[in-house]
Amino acid sequence: MTPLTAVAIPMIGAVAIALAAHRPRLRDSLCFATPLPLFAAVVMLTSAYVVAGDTRAVTLLELMPGLEIALAVHPLGLTFALLAATLYIVATPYALGYMKHGGYGNLARFMACYAIALGAAMGIAFAENLLTLYLFYEILSISTYPLVAHTGTDKARSGARTYLALLLVTSVGLMLPAMVAIWMLTGTLAFTPEGIMAGRVDPALGALLLVVLAYGIGKAALMPFHRWLPAAMVAPTPVSALLHAVAVVKAGVFSMLTVALFIFGLDYLRGLATQPLMLYIAVFTMLAASLVALHQDNLKARLAYSTVSQLAYIVTGALLATELSALGGGLHMLMHGFGKITLFFCAGAIYIASGINTVSGMDGLARRMPLTMLAFFVGALCVIGLPPSGGFWSKWYLVSGAYSAGHYLVVGAFVLSTLLNIAYLLPPVTRAFLKPPPDDRASGINEAPALCLIPLLLTAAGTLVLFVLADPAYHLLTGALS
Repeated sequence: MTPLTAVAIPMIGAVAIALAAHRPRLRDSLCFATPLPLFAAVVMLTSAYVVAGDTRAVTLLELMPGLEIALAVHPLGLTFALLAATLYIVATPYALGYMKHGGYGNLARFMACYAIALGAAMGIAFAENLLTLYLFYEILSISTYPLVAHTGTDKARSGARTYLALLLVTSVGLMLPAMVAIWMLTGTLAFTPEGIMAGRVDPALGALLLVVLAYGIGKAALMPFHRWLPAAMVAPTPVSALLHAVAVVKAGVFSMLTVALFIFGLDYLRGLATQPLMLYIAVFTMLAASLVALHQDNLKARLAYSTVSQLAYIVTGALLATELSALGGGLHMLMHGFGKITLFFCAGAIYIASGINTVSGMDGLARRMPLTMLAFFVGALCVIGLPPSGGFWSKWYLVSGAYSAGHYLVVGAFVLSTLLNIAYLLPPVTRAFLKPPPDDRASGINEAPALCLIPLLLTAAGTLVLFVLADPAYHLLTGALS
């Protein structure tokens, strides 16, 4: 069992799903089956690492000495891989239930691209160096383009073009040149504790590389390169869940954390002239996106800008360059994944059951969809960072990291952003539970089909479980910092 196994399983599953396009039962069976061996593989890799420290490193291709495409197990990558593999199990039935109930076609192509995206996420999680991460980063961008454009409407194609163009412009135009420069200056791209740039790269040049990489990792959605994320909301809701919780944006913040820890190194990063600049750009993104979310009536758009803000929490944790803040960023990657996928699952369930896609249209909805709205409330608590949800622990460490570093303005920004989280995430809940339904609402509204309802209840429960059982994730992530 090697990291290559975790990458290969969803890729092989994608081929099998595509070949079964004209056999619906076989296709669906393959869709349900693919996440299970992937999850088992990631759990086995985690066990091997935790018990014996076995990284299971494997070199796929050596381009030249010091420049390889290679995979290996490391604690931060395991956290991302466990998140993606776990959520893939519940995202698959939700996607099938939603797409079938919504009357969407080309399910084999959709689910095959879904599987490829998970394979790319595994490649990013287990990348041994920056070149390998970049390769799978691009595969992820390209494989999700058909998902965003799936409906084939002019609006969907336009949104998908914006999505892909911004991601490729940032990665090819900024991330790739920065990677080449780092390799030429250091002779390596390997992820190394303490980083590879200290003593090899002049801090003035390192300061420039920090700006280029922070924006080159476009999936982290720092303003102004965040527009791809709201543009992708034209996609079906299972795609939104994939983008916001399972693979794409998590790949962005995971890459940012990895670069901060293992390419720059926290000590070197703190000494760069542009570190305060990029830190406050991340803080600005966190607050500005929250303010935009506050004024969105479309539920998915509100959740999209919420994601931009929450990603900035993790980027801020990386750029604070302290162990506590980096730990908080890693934990928030995990906790936000469960909370945000719950919210998007609920938004999709509300839409297919009632046709409602606006916050203003949710008055009295809890009387017809109580389980869905209860799950939405739990997911909102997690994203806000309130107990008894796992989001409380990640925000605790983020705030603690900022306070210990003496960044009191950042502490204030975290508090203000959390208040804004409450302001834009709780109104859908209060409208649904406390306001009467409009007179013209159809009485036939009920909970969404079981394939949609059960996954959102499971992920909501997961946010509560993570509050009680956050310790294993904490210890795994401290291994990345030691």
